[in-house]
Amino acid sequence: MCIVLCTSLKRKDLMIWNKKFIYPPSTRSLVDGKRHYDITGQKLPSVTTILSATQSEEKKKSLANWQARMGKQTADRIRDISAMRGTVMHTYLEGYINNTPHLDLTAVGKEAGRMANIVVESGLGDLGEVWGSEVTLYYPGLYAGQTDVVGIYNGRESIIDFKQTNKPKQREWIDDYFTQLAAYAMAHNHVYGTAIQSGVILMCSKDGFFQKFEVFDKEFQGYMHTFLKKVDQYYANVPKTEEAQGTKYDQKV
Repeated sequence: MCIVLCTSLKRKDLMIWNKKFIYPPSTRSLVDGKRHYDITGQKLPSVTTILSATQSEEKKKSLANWQARMGKQTADRIRDISAMRGTVMHTYLEGYINNTPHLDLTAVGKEAGRMANIVVESGLGDLGEVWGSEVTLYYPGLYAGQTDVVGIYNGRESIIDFKQTNKPKQREWIDDYFTQLAAYAMAHNHVYGTAIQSGVILMCSKDGFFQKFEVFDKEFQGYMHTFLKKVDQYYANVPKTEEAQGTKYDQKV
């Protein structure tokens, strides 16, 4: 059962919305089973598609070992429930930011709602200005993706993403999350002429443990360089679309 426009996660503050940029509409599609975005007449691989295709052998082995320990059926169930919980938590948080409260009374929905409340109470107080929520960002000819929030966080122009987790994370485990934020920032900077040099992860575990991870300036620029290398690696194995031929980076990082 799902009820929209109810009282759950009703916004308490007067969050500043500044719609200073026009974000284009997009649709998602699968190409050879991999997520792509159809945006401004281009079909571009998603940031997560590129990250997945360029995983290190060590990370692939670690995932395979976990699946072997858990068994395929159990591993698939954990993955599916986590994905469902994350989707509902994002829906709650999107509703909070847009002041369109959401309530899901399923078991997963109640759990996700509690997690979203924790993110709001512990993590959104420093969100001073919102430029866009659940917007698609793209680097013409190369990649695209959807970020949860772009705006001003803790006084910095930032990309903000919400994450759910089965257990708390150590910072060194989430390099891919930082790389993802850096990819979105480069796309935003390129298309809109901004100078975003900060990324924020607001994470809550299913047990209600909140974590905030911030990366900015020189460290953030390092993740930008990391993603550009992954883009090169990806396109070394996957032919570029016609629109992407001749695309060059003009991003200063």
